[in-house]
Amino acid sequence: MGRQPGLKLRILVMSLVPVAGCSGSTGPDSGVQVSITGGPTQVVQGNVVTYTAEVRDAEGTVVGSASVVWSVEPSASALIEADGRLVGYQAGSARVVAQSGQASTELQITIAPRGLAPASFSVVGQGAVNSRFTSDLWLFDDFAYTGTWGQRGSNFGNRLYAWDVSNPAAPILTDSIAVDASTVNDVKIRDDGGLAVLTHEGSGDGLNGISLLDTSDPLHPQVITRFTEELEAGVHNVWIEGEFVYAAVDGSDSTRGLRVIDVSDPANPFQVSSFFGGASGNFGQFLHDVYVRDGLAFLSHWNAGLIILDVGAGVAGGSPGAPVEVSRIRPQGDQAHNAWYWPSRGYVFTGEEDFSSPGIMHVIDVTDLTSPREVATYRVPGETPHNFWLDEAAGILYVGWYTQGIRALDVSGELLGELERQGREITSFLYNGPGACSSGVGTCAWAPQVHDGLVWVSDQNSGLWALRLDP
Repeated sequence: MGRQPGLKLRILVMSLVPVAGCSGSTGPDSGVQVSITGGPTQVVQGNVVTYTAEVRDAEGTVVGSASVVWSVEPSASALIEADGRLVGYQAGSARVVAQSGQASTELQITIAPRGLAPASFSVVGQGAVNSRFTSDLWLFDDFAYTGTWGQRGSNFGNRLYAWDVSNPAAPILTDSIAVDASTVNDVKIRDDGGLAVLTHEGSGDGLNGISLLDTSDPLHPQVITRFTEELEAGVHNVWIEGEFVYAAVDGSDSTRGLRVIDVSDPANPFQVSSFFGGASGNFGQFLHDVYVRDGLAFLSHWNAGLIILDVGAGVAGGSPGAPVEVSRIRPQGDQAHNAWYWPSRGYVFTGEEDFSSPGIMHVIDVTDLTSPREVATYRVPGETPHNFWLDEAAGILYVGWYTQGIRALDVSGELLGELERQGREITSFLYNGPGACSSGVGTCAWAPQVHDGLVWVSDQNSGLWALRLDP
């Protein structure tokens, strides 16, 4: 899919689907008749339905090899694909048109509103941070960690903050860890809660790297060790999965890319493998982020695209010590910033962080992991997206969209086309009013996380927020 803001005046797409009769129409002097044989007349906005057609020659014989051109009128009412799949955009009446050569027929349809139940966010509580800009967050049980970013006044982003969130209405800052960095961009807690990792960028000693944290007293974490080998260029993002940390490293060709670190003995970590998926000398293909799930690593590799590695899934014989590339895709617009994999549905949601031309979210179908394809997009005017969190049970994607706040998007069912035109936006919230990132004023949503029924958000300007999505 392209980045066109809307559909053209008329969509024409090709299909080789064999087709058979609803009241058909005959082309001039041809004797060929086209009939729409399958597909509903009542459509719900945002739901994907499929139409089929049939072509018969002058003798009434089905022409199985005949091509069919599908279109919809008005063109802005829906998107129809080459295989006859349609997704409704605008509530109201529309016509599905099937054409073969000069013969055509049409089916009148009605597109009903998606009709999502009204919902809104409310503020449950806030843990204010006003001395430094806040970066990422991670919560586990009754505690949370937040990172810090850049420089605010005379204070650099050299701290990790620990929070008691047992009472979401009043998060309590319990401790902080000062490290050698100007940005602690990312923090992760292992899924057993027993180990955490933070990233170093812009360190004074030039070594950067990661620090592993002992969380046995989670409200007062302690640094176990700092690991810097081949991480000197700076670590932007990490993922911790079992006994391995996956680190996204900044830098030149020889120092950037993915590093996989064995942390089975947290006091003595060591590197087991590396991977760089960009072209030599192309600094626009750096690795920005890594997400690991079910033995697959999803690399947001900027202009090299989204790269999928087997690190133990059994798909291509890879392991943490020897990652194997499964596939890659360059989403339209490039600048692949982050990813969330939804295995039960076979989708990856990836962000395009384009500040010069506000970015979009891309939906990649990875049902066939070896052949990913882009199927849908989601745009919010005036700003680029940042980080996501998916409530998979509810089918709701929460997106931190910087100055456009926190967005809740219905991603249930099959996804196709431009999601913002399908009545899928549940609600959005500027929880701290209109803002400007890195200014200290107003909303700048960095990252959400769903935890114990609430949506927690790290805000660059103001710290930690606990929100509730109310029906």
